[in-house]
Parts: sequence; C-alpha cells; structure tokens
Amino acid sequence: MYSNEDLNSAIDDGVFSQQDVDRFRENIALKRKSPSVDEENFRLISGFNDIFVVIASILTLLSASWATYAISPILSAVLVSMLSWGLAEFFVKKRKMALPAIILLSAFVGNTFYGFNTLFELILNNGHQQSMMFSSILTGIMTYIHWRRFKVPITLAFGMSVLIIFCITLFLTIFRDIGNLIPYVTLFLGFITFSTAMYWDMKDTKRVSNNSDIAFWLHLLSAPLIVHSIFTILGVFDSNENGIGTMLAIILLYITLSSISLIIDRRAFMVSSLAYVLYALTKLFNTYGVESGSFAMAGMMIGLALLLLSGYWSKVRKILVSFFPKKLRDIVPSV
Repeated sequence: MYSNEDLNSAIDDGVFSQQDVDRFRENIALKRKSPSVDEENFRLISGFNDIFVVIASILTLLSASWATYAISPILSAVLVSMLSWGLAEFFVKKRKMALPAIILLSAFVGNTFYGFNTLFELILNNGHQQSMMFSSILTGIMTYIHWRRFKVPITLAFGMSVLIIFCITLFLTIFRDIGNLIPYVTLFLGFITFSTAMYWDMKDTKRVSNNSDIAFWLHLLSAPLIVHSIFTILGVFDSNENGIGTMLAIILLYITLSSISLIIDRRAFMVSSLAYVLYALTKLFNTYGVESGSFAMAGMMIGLALLLLSGYWSKVRKILVSFFPKKLRDIVPSV
C-alpha cells in the first residue's frame, strides 16, 4: 500500500514523472467511480508490521513506566518521553511508519505534559490551574520541536490541544467566578481549530500531500469542540426534559455540519461529532416515551442517513457546491 506522500517522493527522486502519477490517480478515480479527493485518504497503516511495531513499542514504554513510577512519577514520565523520541528516530524518521508515529507521538506528548504538570504541582503546592497552564506552555514548545524533527501530521492537532488547555486554564485563572462561560470559550477555540484546518486544506485542494493529513486531524479535533460546546450551551446534557425547540436545534445543527462536511469534502468533520448527536437524539427519544429502543432508533436513523449520503457523496456535493460563487469553489476540492 502506497500513500500520496510516497508517490510524491517518487516524483522528487525521478522514479516517476508528474504526468505519470496524475494519470495513475485519474485511472484509479475512474475505476472507483469517485474523484480521488472525495476518498479523503490519509496515511494510517501500511501493513501488519506497523501493528507489530506498535505492540512492541507499547510493551516497552509501559514496562519502562511501570519499573520507574514507584521511584518517581516525574522520572517515569521523562524516561517514557525519551524512549518515545528515541524509537521515533528509527521507526518514524527513517522507516516512515505512520501508525507507530501516532502512538509514539501520543506517548511523548502525554508523558511530557504529565511530567511537567507533576513537577509544577510540587513546586506550586498543588496550584492546579497554574500547573496546567505552565505545563501546557512547555509541552507546546516540546511538541513544536518534535514537529520540526519528525513532521508527523497529527502533531499540529496535539499542539492545538495543548494550546486549548492553556487558553482554558488561563481563562479560569483570570476569571475565577465565571466558569459557566467555558462552553463559549471552547466554542471559540473550536472555530479557531476549524479555521486552522481549513488553512491547511486550502494549501492542498487536490489532497495529495502531507498538508491534507494535517487538516484531517485538525478537523477531527475541531468538530467535537464545536458540537459539545453548542450542546452544552443549549442544555442538552443538563436538562432531563428537552422541548421540541431543542430537538429541532439538534437536527438543524447536524444538517449544518453535514452541509459543511460536503462543501469542504471532509467526512471526518461530520463523523467526529456523530457521538454527540447520537447521544442527544437518544436522550430526546427517551423524553418522548421511546425508552426501550431509543438508542437503536437513533442509531438506525443516523446510520441509514450516513449510508445514503456515502453512496451519493460526490453527486450531492456537486449539487451543493454549484450554488456557491467561484471564489469559494476555488478554495475547496474540485467536484
């Protein structure tokens, strides 16, 4: 299995010409009866060796953490972070393995944040919010250094997550008594994340480079931020009884998300918000007396709608995008 990045590398090395690769992509799109951009390809796994390396890496990192945690949690975090970086030097930098890259990056960022946070809580005498804020700054710096070294596409999504933690803790530190405004803060940060994803998407409307993978992960992060914040503001998760207005708002929101997904050609944006919509609809069915099969009914409705949309994705998208001006059509993948 070869990714778009592998094909681009082959062009740079002179193995194939740009025309040959373009013809190859057109041929695959013709056989699949779907434009290549609509496939929303991203590199995750190239073979079972990826899974083999991930299993071995997780076993190594967990063992190292287990052996040193009793001595010092900070020592454990530092050791796991260093091991993750060292393993990435071979399996990511040299072997270009995608799934191990994601797992090793997750271990590096997670343990770096945990180590800094534990250290600052000791220094600041359990100043939790301040510890989180300082830890997110330093973790963000380390994440940026990791990005400069390995260029793993999901790194920017991790960096954005760390930035979100910093913004929320900074907000709570400055405005201690207005925590109820947090959903509005996360909604704003969700839109910022979505805008960042669109920036990377617009750099690669043909979906053939690493920029497309970067945008993919950012879209996966932005959708839950936006949807969860809106549902919290609407009171979907707090109220036991939601009126018809709330139900219509939820349906309208998901239709809006689906339309945005079609326009930008990103199923990831819609799917990452699916769990929230499923939960909300199940809760609403329970409210209106369909208690026994509420989850099944909500799941069937959404599942059938998604299957129907998947089958006619390109056609529906072509119709929808045709209503927009040329300037907008130029910044999204062609139909």
